[in-house]
Amino acid sequence: MRLNWVEAGEGSPVALLHGLFGAAQNFGAVQKALAAAGHRVLALDLRNHGASPHAPGMDYPTMAADVAETLAAARALPAAVLGHSMGGKVAMMLALTRPAAVARLVVADVAPVRYPPRLRGYVEAMRALPLRPGLTRREADAALAAAVPEAAVRGFLLQNLRFETDPPRWRLGLAEIAQAMPEIESFDGVPEGARYEGPVLAIAGERSDYIRPEHHARFRALFPNVRFATVPQAGHWLHAENPQGFLALVAPFLAEG
Repeated sequence: MRLNWVEAGEGSPVALLHGLFGAAQNFGAVQKALAAAGHRVLALDLRNHGASPHAPGMDYPTMAADVAETLAAARALPAAVLGHSMGGKVAMMLALTRPAAVARLVVADVAPVRYPPRLRGYVEAMRALPLRPGLTRREADAALAAAVPEAAVRGFLLQNLRFETDPPRWRLGLAEIAQAMPEIESFDGVPEGARYEGPVLAIAGERSDYIRPEHHARFRALFPNVRFATVPQAGHWLHAENPQGFLALVAPFLAEG
């Protein structure tokens, strides 16, 4: 599948892959800074997200193939690839299945492991929201509050609800995402004996538990040249919560290439 992308800058290509329920626009500040630093930066919408097509099947080999096809069409291979959360798993799978396509890899706050099903309630709450004519953002926010108590997370999810139409509509492929949640939570499909030998930077948020010390051995088994770093004063959305701290780690790493 060829994905939608937003492009900025000129120079060595860098691909940005967002997390679950996100979109290319999530990397606005990061994309602008990396473009100013001399990179051609392509922020992609993964399948069932943003302006990209909707389709069933969100296992990581399939999503990595989408990214490879899109970057090839953009004449942006090989690229440095930076992925956050679900996008980080897509980036890792791309490096493991098509290592020649990845010049270097940045994995932001996710590990190559299975995670518990703690986000399925978000999907069901969004699917249960009655999209009636005249629905307001405030009403939609109130309807999600029981399942999504954090106001900032509700605001993030509601970026995907388009009020240009009446009734509003989700731009997410929620039915496809709901069906694929077991695949998204996992990291299945790694080829037997696969390793990516290129440089890898795995970045954790200081207040996040997504990359734990016990995950480091799994990283090293798949990515022998991995190094680990932490963004201070940041949780899981580290590139949004502390963009300066995030860029202070990412920009020098990309400049090495």
